[in-house]
Amino acid sequence: MHLTIDEVRHVAELARLRLSEAELTLYAEQLSAILDYAETLQQVDTSHVPPTPYVLPLHNVMAEDTPVPSLPNAVALANAPDQADGFFRVRAVFED
Repeated sequence: MHLTIDEVRHVAELARLRLSEAELTLYAEQLSAILDYAETLQQVDTSHVPPTPYVLPLHNVMAEDTPVPSLPNAVALANAPDQADGFFRVRAVFED
């Protein structure tokens, strides 16, 4: 499928692109080649290929959850600017 310069100019206007005449000519050739390739792909018989949502096999890449000992309370609170009764103490967010 060959695109004309006017068709490329129209698409460029829709995309709010300012293209020079040289760019319009270049893009007309390149976009025409892409459309020709897409047309070639449309001719491939895919009737025997089942629909596939993903082309690569899916697998979880996360590490397994393994229980580990918790951080001791004293260590967790060591750098806290304010603490009380073994908890972080923060300024109230909601008023009564």
